[in-house]
Amino acid sequence: MSPANVQSHQEKAPAGESSDGTATLAEIARAAGVSAPTVSKVLNGRADVAPGTRTKVEELLLLHGYRRRRGSTTQSQLIDLVFHELDSAWAMEVVRGVENVAREEGLSLVLSESAGRLTPGQTWVDGVLARRPVGVILVLSDLTAAQRAQLTSRSIPYAVVDPAGDPGDDVPSVGTTNWQGGLAATRHLTGLGHRRIGVISGPSRMMCSRARVDGYRAALETAGLPIDPDLVREGEFQHEAGYATGMELLRMADRPTAIFAGNDLQALGVYEAARELGLRIPEDLSVVGFDDLPLTRWIGPPLTTVRQPLIEMAETAARLVLDLGRGRQPATTRVDLATSLVVRSSTAAPGGGH
Repeated sequence: MSPANVQSHQEKAPAGESSDGTATLAEIARAAGVSAPTVSKVLNGRADVAPGTRTKVEELLLLHGYRRRRGSTTQSQLIDLVFHELDSAWAMEVVRGVENVAREEGLSLVLSESAGRLTPGQTWVDGVLARRPVGVILVLSDLTAAQRAQLTSRSIPYAVVDPAGDPGDDVPSVGTTNWQGGLAATRHLTGLGHRRIGVISGPSRMMCSRARVDGYRAALETAGLPIDPDLVREGEFQHEAGYATGMELLRMADRPTAIFAGNDLQALGVYEAARELGLRIPEDLSVVGFDDLPLTRWIGPPLTTVRQPLIEMAETAARLVLDLGRGRQPATTRVDLATSLVVRSSTAAPGGGH
């Protein structure tokens, strides 16, 4: 069936259709003072609707709790995957995970980027409504209440991978044990004998950043070590931030003998800063990252890091979305997969001892 035929069918059929026992599409149309085909155009993300009319219809869909019956329209065989940033090896691992599930299911991916914003714009939502994917996966991102309502009313399931904030109990999400990872990384360093351990967090607006630093603090307290605020720094999850913040820490008069970086890209920046200052890793400085990206085993020296199971997280989110789309209610919609410490050659006892 061509898209034109699908649209024609959608506009004619639902006038008396009840979604799930709430208001019918025809009732929404009467309340909005528009025709049923106009409401259908809004539901399908069509652009040829006046903004004021679109807003009014969306408000009524939300007010009446309208939800389109699954199977009442033809879905495209797509999974929408949206990142707040797409230019990193970290993002490619997530793409690989979703692609694994999509390939098994005979689906294709649509990749989007929200230009660094943690909430995608309305243009992206309109595109999703027009594409009618089988599900949506957001990475580090979240939706506004209105955007969530728009997807829910169209019966388009969604999930968040590694949510930046607390997504709420009603939002399906897949994360990892960030606190435990921060604890394990710092315990490894205290176990080697380090007493001045710097930490570079990610942005404080992100829940994972705060959790990793909280794990760092807990490990120091457990070891009976003081927490020096000067050794706690914040930066973006990028190589440049690791370099700049690493420089600040390593130029201190009483510099740290070890640094726990918030992610592997920051750790690579710390490597560069140490190299410029003539410090050897691990003889003069131990470094621990977070993520376990494939490149970390090939850099010199190979990086000790906390493995975040990115591919598995993405696969779990994709299967969660597909289950929800098929009407299956999983046992839980809040999943945290375990982290694990991977010890390589970038850490040693202070002074170069092993």
